[in-house]
Amino acid sequence: MPPSTPFRQFVLKVHSRCDLACDHCYVFEHADQSWRGRPVAMAVRTMERTAERIAEHVRAHGLTEVCLVLHGGEPLLAGAGHLRDLAIALRKPLSGICEIDLRMHTNGVLLDRRYCELFREQNIKVGISLDGDRTANDRHRRYRDGRSSYDKAVRAIDLLRREYPDRYSGLLCTVDVANDPIAVYEALIAHAPPAIDFLWPHHTWDRPPPAGTGDWLKAVADRWLDDGRPVPVRIFDSIISTARGGPALTESLGLEASDLLVVETDGAYEQADSLKTAFDGAPDTGMDVFRHSIDDVGRHAGIGARQGGLAALCEKCRECPVVATCGGGLFAHRYRGDGTGFANPSVYCGDLLALIGHVQERTTRAPHVLSPAVVRSVATGHGDRAAIARLGTAQAIGRRSLLAAVGAATAPSDAWEAIKRIGAADSDAYDWALSHPYVRAWAVERLRALNRPGGPGPAPQRDDGLLATVACLAAARAAENLTLPVPVRDGSVYFPGIGRHEVPGRQETRVRVDAGSLDVEGATRFDAVRHLTAGTFTVALDDLDPFRGCHDHPAAGRLDAAAFARWHAFFEEAWTLLEKEYAEYAPAISEALTTIVPLDPPASGASVSSAARDAYGSVAIALPETPAMLCLLILHEFQHVKLGAVLDFADLYDKADDRLYHAPWRQDPRPLEGLLQGTYAHVAVADFWLRRARDPDPDTAAEAARNFGDWYPKTLAATGALQDCGALTGLGEQFVATMRRTLESWDVSDPGPKR
Repeated sequence: MPPSTPFRQFVLKVHSRCDLACDHCYVFEHADQSWRGRPVAMAVRTMERTAERIAEHVRAHGLTEVCLVLHGGEPLLAGAGHLRDLAIALRKPLSGICEIDLRMHTNGVLLDRRYCELFREQNIKVGISLDGDRTANDRHRRYRDGRSSYDKAVRAIDLLRREYPDRYSGLLCTVDVANDPIAVYEALIAHAPPAIDFLWPHHTWDRPPPAGTGDWLKAVADRWLDDGRPVPVRIFDSIISTARGGPALTESLGLEASDLLVVETDGAYEQADSLKTAFDGAPDTGMDVFRHSIDDVGRHAGIGARQGGLAALCEKCRECPVVATCGGGLFAHRYRGDGTGFANPSVYCGDLLALIGHVQERTTRAPHVLSPAVVRSVATGHGDRAAIARLGTAQAIGRRSLLAAVGAATAPSDAWEAIKRIGAADSDAYDWALSHPYVRAWAVERLRALNRPGGPGPAPQRDDGLLATVACLAAARAAENLTLPVPVRDGSVYFPGIGRHEVPGRQETRVRVDAGSLDVEGATRFDAVRHLTAGTFTVALDDLDPFRGCHDHPAAGRLDAAAFARWHAFFEEAWTLLEKEYAEYAPAISEALTTIVPLDPPASGASVSSAARDAYGSVAIALPETPAMLCLLILHEFQHVKLGAVLDFADLYDKADDRLYHAPWRQDPRPLEGLLQGTYAHVAVADFWLRRARDPDPDTAAEAARNFGDWYPKTLAATGALQDCGALTGLGEQFVATMRRTLESWDVSDPGPKR
């Protein structure tokens, strides 16, 4: 059976010795000393066989690109001629079957034009190690006789910058807290690197690092952010990316499965070089390119331990709030020689927690960016009021962007000019005009129509009413007087969240906004959107909006007075039950739920409800038989509303995953998002029945216990399926693990009434 995660990065040791004697080097100065028994340089035949093995792996896994890094020791010691032979041997078997990103890491002291011409000829990009200014660099990067390597390294960087900028890939800097962080940063930036990679010094619990690495990196991060992120910095970019569900860009962070493999000068496969700091023989696999395929080494237990994601971490790491970004830190840094091995947090745990929290706090202040804390709050199943308010703010910005896209694609109009003017002068009035859930549904449908192949063509279409009605509402809210032409749709003009004016016999009418009121020319009847109230909580019961039909079931028409009264009575009782028995859910719902759309009840009498991804703040429900069931349906559908809002701004899974999954509550297989949505919603369903099973009424409790016994194991099993799918991002893994912890935290031994 092939390994679950193919290798995409290969570090190829072309020379096993070095011309410097850096005292922080993990190859020569740490526990593993296997370099002493390796050939000095990789033979061409070894490289040929390595390339053949990589080509086999590429074909077997359908890879389109691999990253190959020529490394050492010091790779330039191999000499330009031998390096050319190795590069040619490496490329030949891979030619035509995948793209090759070929790189080299060097200390730069031997680099000259001869090497640079070779790099250009063989399309090799070069990263150079430099620890900052002269003082910082000379602290560790010296020759064996104590001479400085700084001038030669800087000369190499200058040569790349001036004459071979297409070969210059960036700088690698090992952190030392004894150096001034700002001086180091400024020295690196002065060399105009395409990227900077700050490296954690290699330490384990048996040889802990000095204190302060997190603070050192925080100082650099602050300066980098204040400078406007002038250059990619891999560690900081990884923190920002993973906070939004994106990939980590470095092996030292994130929950992604490791896809890196090392090949030594003798063809031996090794795990990551950083393991050399743990113990002698730690990176060894016992396999080599001559006798074993890359899939063989992929099944090695050590490789598997670095590909297990969240489940492979120790308990402390699994429960850490920043685990989706930290990922437990670099695998080697978890080692402790007391028998626990790598089943520990990173020796840099405190530094990582401080650094990640600091960078995330600084980079998630923008209202459209969800902080990991918001996502974690929602993942519990409830979501506190502050988290849901942040979701609402992000959604408001999303609605503005949607309407801006509609306005830009529509023919110029007074309505669009009014929207731009009011939006700039009174953003609160503008956001209020956009806040009805089905404004977004209308805007999405309108954009699809405008951008549909074979649609309106090059000439912009006139407004279909969306811009005009929003402009009128914004003007009314902002107390601005204006008069606008408004298209009439199906004999009426509907103002979202307000009501419907019947305007018979017209294609267009004029609406005058005066002192906050709307006067519709030619209107013969007005039907207002009615509201349901329970205590201090009020929601619209919208049976008028022409775009409310975006649910899986048909929307009901205008309810008569008796039907509305029944809805009102049920809602009042359902909300009272929700606040009393399911109080943890109430703040989030009262913060964001603004609208309920009544659905036509099905002939079967089954409970029917829905949430639409493009209608944040609304749920659609066919009035069930009891207020308690209405409470359940509100809980259930609002789960979808919350998760949909998270998914609008954070990636929890790989969208390229097109597999279908079994959902225990459905006959048809579901896409991954469908399984995630269903599982999250059923956390609340199972919770409802668990608490309902404690009702003092024996019949109610017995029915609830039966339902809980059905839904709880299904929901728990679904979280397991999600955890095993291999397509969750690090943030998604943390989200699902939090859901599962919520389920496992319940006392399910006796769900019956509590005496």
